[in-house]
Amino acid sequence: MTVPDFSASARWYREGHCGYHLRTMKSAGRILDLLEIERPGGDMSRSGLPDLVLVQDLRGGSRVSDCLGGGRFDVKSRKGALFLGAPNFALTSNVDIGHQMRVVAFPLAHWQNMLDEAVDGAFSFELAHVYDGMFESPAIRSALRKLWALWAEEGEPTHMLTRAAGCEILAELCRLGGVPFAPARGGLAPWAERRALDLMHSRLSEDISLDELATEARLSPFHFARMFKHSLGVPPRVYLTRLRMEKACELLEHTDLPITQIALAVGYSSNQVLSRVFFKQMRMSPSDYRRAVRDPGRSIP
Repeated sequence: MTVPDFSASARWYREGHCGYHLRTMKSAGRILDLLEIERPGGDMSRSGLPDLVLVQDLRGGSRVSDCLGGGRFDVKSRKGALFLGAPNFALTSNVDIGHQMRVVAFPLAHWQNMLDEAVDGAFSFELAHVYDGMFESPAIRSALRKLWALWAEEGEPTHMLTRAAGCEILAELCRLGGVPFAPARGGLAPWAERRALDLMHSRLSEDISLDELATEARLSPFHFARMFKHSLGVPPRVYLTRLRMEKACELLEHTDLPITQIALAVGYSSNQVLSRVFFKQMRMSPSDYRRAVRDPGRSIP
């Protein structure tokens, strides 16, 4: 099993600096790291790290005195509130009581080029009025809920899911910072759509990335994702899940392969992961589906 290459921020939290207790940490090739952390009150200052760090307070009720890159602030945190730490900025922070939080770390090396392109070269991390304290964003809170739920559902985070979720969160941060993403272009050229779909079909069992699909279409990941949705009506990740479900149904109906082998054949790490995704999409388990298609007169419990 390959050990994930975590971001500098994830490693800092994992090593327990300032009394942090790491509850969960997930990563997909340092594209984006998601952590859930607990720690007692006290000083949380640290030196600058090369990541943009988004923090969500899961409990609320703590007094936060901080400087995250946009000037010092002193606020009482609310449950679900968001904070953004600037990259390469030495944080000076103090929280009066114990707290629990989710942290999303964006390593700049994996996002800078995409962000520059997304805003036509005008991107800057000088988002002063986003860094200057607690902020609210229903869009980001929704994206975090979906991201955490999908990672729990699918087990190991996939490269495609991670890149797509990161784009969604960063698009909203750019909008809040006054530099919205460039308007979407039209759909994919027919040849580009065909090559992308052929690649999806041929590599269903692999953790195919958005970057690989974009390269096949000779586009950047940012533009490819938006043009794909324009052409196919859904994001690449959703379309890939549909293809996997179609192949799983075919194998369940026409072969006697164990469900564990079918899971691996369609890109899921175990039969448990396949069962969770399959039930969500088909409203029945893989075993029940197999029985239903092979014995149509039999009722499903």
